[in-house]
Amino acid sequence: MNKLLILGGGTGGTIMANKMRHVLDREEWDITIVDKEKTHFYQPGFLFIPFGYYNKQDVVKPKNNFIPFGVNFIIQEIERIEPEKNQVLLADGVVLNYDYLIIATGTRVVPDETPGLTGSLWRKSIFDFYTPEGAIALAGFFKTWKGGELVLNIADMPIKCPVAPLEFVFYADAFFVERGLRNDVSISYVTPMSGAFTKPRASKILGNLLEEKNIKIIPDFYLERIDEEKKVLVSYDDREVPFDVLISVPVHKGDSVIESSGLGDDMGFVKADKNTLQSANYENIFVIGDAGNFPTSKAGSVVHFQADVLLENLLCAIEDRPFTGSYDGHSNCYIETGYGKGALIDFNYDTEPLPGMFPLPGIGPFGLLKESRINHYGKLMFRWIYWHILLKGKEMPIDSKMTMAGKKM
Repeated sequence: MNKLLILGGGTGGTIMANKMRHVLDREEWDITIVDKEKTHFYQPGFLFIPFGYYNKQDVVKPKNNFIPFGVNFIIQEIERIEPEKNQVLLADGVVLNYDYLIIATGTRVVPDETPGLTGSLWRKSIFDFYTPEGAIALAGFFKTWKGGELVLNIADMPIKCPVAPLEFVFYADAFFVERGLRNDVSISYVTPMSGAFTKPRASKILGNLLEEKNIKIIPDFYLERIDEEKKVLVSYDDREVPFDVLISVPVHKGDSVIESSGLGDDMGFVKADKNTLQSANYENIFVIGDAGNFPTSKAGSVVHFQADVLLENLLCAIEDRPFTGSYDGHSNCYIETGYGKGALIDFNYDTEPLPGMFPLPGIGPFGLLKESRINHYGKLMFRWIYWHILLKGKEMPIDSKMTMAGKKM
């Protein structure tokens, strides 16, 4: 029997398990998915926890709920990938053979990479919100904090959901206004980027929003270390930013198994073709989502759009046909801007975010690069869509390729 092995039971791995089980003959193909965790996290929901809108129960469900019948689910640490042997070694000594391998191991935050970040101030006046533990600890802190210098810092790029740090400071602004503390809270957005976002047009608009909300942006800040005694961030060019509470977006890396298996780049992201999603070194290995070194956002929408392409190209590989699928870098993101409003961006490898309507030209209902209440509701609705449609590999009414329809140049 042929064997398809999927490493990682997060968004990408779960979607592909559902899609591939639907199209591959059960008598000919054995499908196995491996992950070290039993729990599936709705990661976009972490943003809402520090401000009391969600709690942990709102963002977690058992992974078993989404693994389709007929797919083997193994909960175990992955020790090593041996691509020359078409094998994966698990931590308990079990060896899994494969004919085709999908790597969906995602990305991880590594705060220990930054000196001083996880010292005596960690989870006391230095927090992250990219983990459930960090988001929950920050929610407790905000309940009694009376104000001071709040600094959000992006330690390095790339990161998961590049708009999430912006959403955090927008939400913080509204949160402290509602509590009558905004005059006592100074908010700074400290980033290694030259502006608020990676794309120029969006960066300008989002930068204007920061200015309107009296949020100071400090660009081109490359973090070297945290001075715990002085409570300051120190950059490589010796600039300092003081803080009373620091919200850190730590360094991100690929899964440690990628590094140990020699499949990744310097940051542990699998080297793969940005269009075909095939490994740069092995024809029977494919990559999806945050695990790859693709030059696009590490975001859930990317996984959704890549999944359609990966399904197509994996079937081409199995049937020994030329690839017919090509991923264009399509990504879209809702951006919470506070006060019950949100924005939306839609872009790909070659086209930056543009104004207009999405997904239907002239109708929308969502507006691109502008604040509206319907965009905020779109973000809230996405949680239901994620659990009930996206993870189960069902069709969504949005094409995987970006369209210019409805956009204004």
